[in-house]
Amino acid sequence: MNRLLMISVIVLVPAGLQADFLSFTGTLPSSTAVVEKTFTLSSAATIGLQTWGFGGGTNAAGTLILPGGTDPFLAIFSGTGASATILTDGASNPFGTSLDLSNYGNPNFVGCPPAGAPTIGGSPQCGDITMTLPSLAAGTYTVVLSDGQYTPFAVGDLGTLGEGFSDFTAGAFCNVLINGVDCPDPLGGAYAFDITGLPSGVATVPEPAFSGTLLGTVLLGLVFITSSLRRKKRGETK
Repeated sequence: MNRLLMISVIVLVPAGLQADFLSFTGTLPSSTAVVEKTFTLSSAATIGLQTWGFGGGTNAAGTLILPGGTDPFLAIFSGTGASATILTDGASNPFGTSLDLSNYGNPNFVGCPPAGAPTIGGSPQCGDITMTLPSLAAGTYTVVLSDGQYTPFAVGDLGTLGEGFSDFTAGAFCNVLINGVDCPDPLGGAYAFDITGLPSGVATVPEPAFSGTLLGTVLLGLVFITSSLRRKKRGETK
């Protein structure tokens, strides 16, 4: 199975193109597509990550994001390419999660508010993600976004992006039951997320939208998805 990549590189630029956040929106072309955004810090900074596509809201750029996109997977890796290693906190918990994974509520990844929590199956459901990385050291980092059931093996073994992804999407976005109801996905794989806390003078320079196939064959298998998931059931198509 191939993985489509959508990559942007964020580099330091002269004064005049200043920002302390970057906002990204788009639509995944398939349930196994992956968005990667790479940025470099010249000094330590507290970086925030926030998704908006599932529940909607107003992003850091002041743009209203409609609800109804896929439930996202979001992670941050140190480095770039296949050797990029997933970041962890002081307790060795990975900074990578989705609504479909058992670590979604711990440590404090639930992203509503500020994102919305649409009513699904009779009760509000959050599917967006918040991450805060205090005092992130100088260096180059890669933010990865994909469908919530297309997740890197690195989340389970604290490894590298080059290990590949596990695929439980069955070819469909947001392929999960929530409160006994099929996950609504009227926007068909839409996503939105912010990177905040960036030092002034950081800007984005887009690369070509698609850069090729997965580095190696995408492995299939159960990774970090447990039977303890709340209100959710995997492996069913809509």
